[in-house]
Amino acid sequence: MHKPWHSLLFGLLVFAALGLISFTFPKDGLLVAGTYKLNFMNLSELKSNTSKKDISKILAAIDALDTTNLVTNRSDATELAKDSGIKLITSIQYKNQTALKNFFVALGDVKSSAKSIRVLHYGDSQIEGDRISDYLRLKLQGQFGGQGPGLISLMPIAPSVTNKITNGPGWDRYNVFTYKDSRVNHSNYGVLAGFNRFGNYKKISDTTSVISSSLEITTTKFGGSNALAYKKVKLFYGGAQAKTWCEFYDGPALVAADSLEAGGNFRIREYEVGQGSNTHHFKFSGKDSPDFYALSLESDQGVMVDNIALRGSSGTFFHLINAEQLKTFYNYLNVKLIVLQFGGNVMPSIKDGTMAVNFGSYMKNQIQIVKKLAPNASILFIGPSDMSVKQGTEYVTTPYLEETRNAIKKAVLESDCAFFDMYDCMGGRNSMPSWVDQKLAATDYIHFSPQGARKMATLLYTALINEYNAYLRSKKQ
Repeated sequence: MHKPWHSLLFGLLVFAALGLISFTFPKDGLLVAGTYKLNFMNLSELKSNTSKKDISKILAAIDALDTTNLVTNRSDATELAKDSGIKLITSIQYKNQTALKNFFVALGDVKSSAKSIRVLHYGDSQIEGDRISDYLRLKLQGQFGGQGPGLISLMPIAPSVTNKITNGPGWDRYNVFTYKDSRVNHSNYGVLAGFNRFGNYKKISDTTSVISSSLEITTTKFGGSNALAYKKVKLFYGGAQAKTWCEFYDGPALVAADSLEAGGNFRIREYEVGQGSNTHHFKFSGKDSPDFYALSLESDQGVMVDNIALRGSSGTFFHLINAEQLKTFYNYLNVKLIVLQFGGNVMPSIKDGTMAVNFGSYMKNQIQIVKKLAPNASILFIGPSDMSVKQGTEYVTTPYLEETRNAIKKAVLESDCAFFDMYDCMGGRNSMPSWVDQKLAATDYIHFSPQGARKMATLLYTALINEYNAYLRSKKQ
C-alpha cells in the first residue's frame, strides 16, 4: 500500500539526484550527436544573481515628454528632463554640428515653400505597421504642416495601422532588401527596395492573353486627421513590355481611365482626390504588368514621413539598387532627411568583436552610397535596441550587441551623419526584460510592442526637435 512518506521519500531522492547532477555536470555542457549541446542548470544559476534594470524613471520621463508640446523655440527637452530630476539620454550624437543642417534648413522654410519635403524612415521589422514613423509624422505634420501617410507598398509584408490594402489576383513581391530576387534580371527596385506586380515575368507576344487585377487602399482614422486629409494619390511604376489599362476610383466614383505607359523605370500617374472618401480602387488590365514601385498619399506642402519597413533586412542593400533610378526618386521626392534604423537582424551572425567591426565598415559603405545619391538630405541612424537571449533561467543582452552598436556609431559619426542610441535610451545592458515585464516589448525579447514603440518614438522626436530648437537658437547668436 502506498503511504504518504513514500511520496516524500521519492521527492527527496529526486531532488538529491538533481543536486548531484548539477554539481557533476560539465559546466560547458555535453555535445550530443556532434551537433546538439545538452546543458544542465547548476544551483548558482537557479539563484538569480542578475537584478533587473530599473526603468521606472525612464518611463516616467517619457510619459512627461509625450504629454508636453515641444513647440519650436519655447520648450527644450533637455531642460524638461532636468526639471523632473531625471537623467534621461535623449541626445542625438554627431561629429559635426552640421550633420542635420540640411533637414533643419528645409524644416524652417517648409511653411513658406510650395513643395513638400520628405523624411524617409528605412528600418527593419521594429518599424512594421507604421510604428515609430506614425508618431514622427503626427508630430511633424502637426507643427510644420503636411497631410497624408506618404509612400506605401502596393503589397505590404505586414499590415499597417494607417493603411489597409486589399489585392486582387496574381500579385507578388519582388524584393532586394534581404537578397536580390533571382526572378528579376534588372536592378530597378525603386525607393522602397522592392516592387510589386500582378503578372509573372514572361515575354509577351501578340497572342498573349490579357491579364487583369485590382487593388483597394483605405486610410484609417488611426493615423490621425492629417493622415486622412491628403489631396493626391500618386502611382510610381515602370518596366512593362506593353501599355496597361488603368481605372482609378475615388470612393465609388470613376475619376480617371487611361493607359499606363510601357518601359522606363520612373513613371508617375497622379490623381486628385478629396471627395470625402479615404478608400480608392484601381483596376488594371493588359498583356503585362508594370513594376509598381510605390503608392503615395500626400499633399503639395508640409512634411511627408514615409514608413519603409523591410522585414529581415540588415540595411546593406542600397548598392543593389540602380543608382540613377534611386537618385531620381530622391530628387523628385525632395528628400531632406533619411532615417536608417538597422542592426538587429545582423546579430545572430556576429560571433566575435572582429565581425562586429567588419559590419560597421560595411554599413559605412552603405551610408556613403546614400549620401552620394541624396546629397541634399541629412542622415540620422538609429542604432539597435537591446535584445535578449536566454542564459540559464535569465534573459541577458545578446552577445556582441554593444560591440556592434559601437561599430555602427563609429561608422555613422565618421560619415558626418547623426546617431540616435536606442540601446542607451532603453536603459542599456539587460534592459529588455524590464520592457517585456511592462508589456512594452514582445516576449521574443527583440521587438517593441505598439506601446513600447510609441515610447521610443517619443524619445526620438524629443531628441530631434531638441536639436532643431538648438539650431534655431544658434542662428540668433
